[in-house]
Amino acid sequence: MTDLIPQFGGTIWTLAAFVIALAVIVSVHEFGHYYIGRLSGIRAEVFSVGFGPRLISRRDKRGTLWQVAAVPLGGYVRFMGDANAASAGTGRPVDPALMRQTLSGAPLWARFATLLAGPVFNFILSILIFGGFALVQGLPSPDVVVGKIAEAPEEIVNELQPGDRVLAIGGNPVATWRDISDLAETLPVAATQDWRVERDGQEITVQGPDPMPARISGVAPRSAAADAGLRAGDVVVAIDDQPVARFTQMREAVEAAEGQPIAMRVWRPGTGEADYTLIPKMQDLPAEGGGYEQRWLLGVTGGDSYFTPQMRSAGLVEALWLGVTQTWNIIVSSLSGMWAMISGQIGTCNLGGAISIAESTGQAASAGGANFLWWIAVLSAAIGFLNLLPIPVLDGGHLMFYTYEAITGRPPSDRVLNLLTAIGMAAVLSLMIFGLTNDLFCP
Repeated sequence: MTDLIPQFGGTIWTLAAFVIALAVIVSVHEFGHYYIGRLSGIRAEVFSVGFGPRLISRRDKRGTLWQVAAVPLGGYVRFMGDANAASAGTGRPVDPALMRQTLSGAPLWARFATLLAGPVFNFILSILIFGGFALVQGLPSPDVVVGKIAEAPEEIVNELQPGDRVLAIGGNPVATWRDISDLAETLPVAATQDWRVERDGQEITVQGPDPMPARISGVAPRSAAADAGLRAGDVVVAIDDQPVARFTQMREAVEAAEGQPIAMRVWRPGTGEADYTLIPKMQDLPAEGGGYEQRWLLGVTGGDSYFTPQMRSAGLVEALWLGVTQTWNIIVSSLSGMWAMISGQIGTCNLGGAISIAESTGQAASAGGANFLWWIAVLSAAIGFLNLLPIPVLDGGHLMFYTYEAITGRPPSDRVLNLLTAIGMAAVLSLMIFGLTNDLFCP
């Protein structure tokens, strides 16, 4: 029985992290509807975080009831005259004098803006978080200058110092950060290399690590590495009793294993070496020439050396642009992945459900507050995109109806709306069940 306690504690932590992330993302989404609706002259009767019985509430001077409900798995804004939280179906009777304050009675532009605001606010949240990281952490300086030195295993000789400007590694010139990673393709594998650096105005040669050591810089949620408990900063020193000095050696070992368990010895700062067993997972990845390819993966990124680049301050505009770029990349990758599943380029097991999202959220939270915040930004962008899909009951479905109205000059009939809404609800529920099934039965 005592063996179940850590697992139970992990489940509680996962659920708590998932609920917090969902509450933040949904609240921002619904606040977008509420705020733009209010500016457009549409009155919100209820703003709810969660569903079901009301736990706490407060009514503001505009008459909107702000509440926290018992089931923390979403939220909604109910506008005046709405029949339900989804603003779908035939609305409730409203005094004709107040029809302009309802969603259905507002001008088309106001309805369109109000519904579009939910996903847009999700994108804004992502942009602000990604941009905030750039502002707080800074960006690598264009010159290859050593920043902070990271802890390394005893056998790794690292004589580099903060402020060193890297000129060459193993006799090969270095002018950009990309040059360092490219050298891993040509330099002989060795635990240490000769680094030519400029220090205090003088050029000297010091001993430093391999340009792409087997040091983990990131662990993907729900991956083999995450399941085994690996963390950023861990260093792989051996695989199946064979010494490892370069990250590319890890890739080769994983591909050679073809899905069989891998025995891995890992050094961790502060705790030393420990043995792990990882089972690689087959995943679909974009191929260089287009399309997708299947590869066995552990779910780690790496190749970072035992130091961080010297950072420079990022300007506000630059940081926000980076946030926009990162958010756009998530939208594009979501669209690409969805099309790849529909067209059969990748397997349907790539579609995860609530369980996989919750597990990923819990693992991100376990990796630290910064990782959790970054994951919230990723989820917010993905949820904003999904809500724009032209499926009735989603925001994109409403926008589709409004577009039809703008073109034809009249809205769809109530019969058509009710029928399409029922079909949309069935489609969304089917996708949820399908994702949940994948969570339970896909490898």
